[in-house]
Amino acid sequence: MTTPTIPLCVPSLGDDERRLLGECLDSTFVSSVGPFVTRFESEFAARVGSQNAVACASGTAAIHLALRAIGVGRGDLVLCQDFTFIASVTPAVHLGAEVGFIDSEPRSWNLDPALTAQALDDCVRTGRRPKALIAVHILGQPADLGPIVDACARHGVALIEDAAEALGAGWTTAYPHPACAGRQVGTVGAVGCFSFNGNKVITTGGGGMAVTADAKLAETMKHLSTQAKLPGLGFVHDQVGYNYRLPNLNAALGLAQLGRLDGFLARKHAIAQRYRAVATRLGWTWQPQLAGSVSSDWLASCLVGADSGRTRDRILAHLTAHGIQARPLWLPLARQPCLAGSRRWGGAVGDRLAAEGLSLPCSTGISEVELERVCAALESHETT
Repeated sequence: MTTPTIPLCVPSLGDDERRLLGECLDSTFVSSVGPFVTRFESEFAARVGSQNAVACASGTAAIHLALRAIGVGRGDLVLCQDFTFIASVTPAVHLGAEVGFIDSEPRSWNLDPALTAQALDDCVRTGRRPKALIAVHILGQPADLGPIVDACARHGVALIEDAAEALGAGWTTAYPHPACAGRQVGTVGAVGCFSFNGNKVITTGGGGMAVTADAKLAETMKHLSTQAKLPGLGFVHDQVGYNYRLPNLNAALGLAQLGRLDGFLARKHAIAQRYRAVATRLGWTWQPQLAGSVSSDWLASCLVGADSGRTRDRILAHLTAHGIQARPLWLPLARQPCLAGSRRWGGAVGDRLAAEGLSLPCSTGISEVELERVCAALESHETT
């Protein structure tokens, strides 16, 4: 009998999800109007500690709405973390902005604060003050955001947090910057953006959320997400908007998932701890955790090391042969063919992450037997 493949990261769905989905179906409100949308927004905002939340069709849509709401348009400059999934920056490109990319730091794999300050200084000095900076909390690890907040404030640059992978992550009260200490990711910048894709910490099937302390920004994003239609029975639109509102059916699923968030996070932490021990024995580097921060441990990832005796791709092939789904980390954005020619500050760290990075199965429903199977395969790769 063929051994089942262990998937990389799939959602955990149970009785709560079935119950709320059933209620939504019975109500017949399955599209973008219905009580589950407003409930999901309200409970999500409370969970992360934000005043306002706008549910939308995807994490990418959330970033698009955030950039449009703060006024990003054609010819503006938007800076973004270089090492991230491409959806972090494509909304800026769709809006006609010029984009530039800043390297990560080894301490967290997130934006390098010193390099970020240098990039902002460089741009302002040459008369190109960026309209926005997109900071990503990569793979669930909060960025060292305090110095970045200061650099953005110094130059009047709006800070957008891409927290797509980091729901439940944040900074402890020991973190040495008052803007972040004791807060959750997504609540520090002008807007925080989350994703609920099927592989994220919680899922709505597909969907996203934009959170902000600014009621006016929230109103603008919600208006744009509903085709910028003015109130009333008539079909009058004061702007060209988007069909970005999250359907009620998806919100029902998200509401059930949100109620299980603490359990999901606890399991993610336990899985990461198990893998970290194996990575240490093999001489690999687990994603570091920044002092004064708590990761969501979304995607269990490590660097296998250039001198490990095996390339990352050979390790991937070994895992695949054992029925284990693993993935490389992303190619930096400045190296993507569709973004070639964009300005780049640094790059060596992101290039290393791309060359050596490996993500391992981390579904919250992974069994202990499956987890042991992955660990055994990792341990055995050097003997093949």
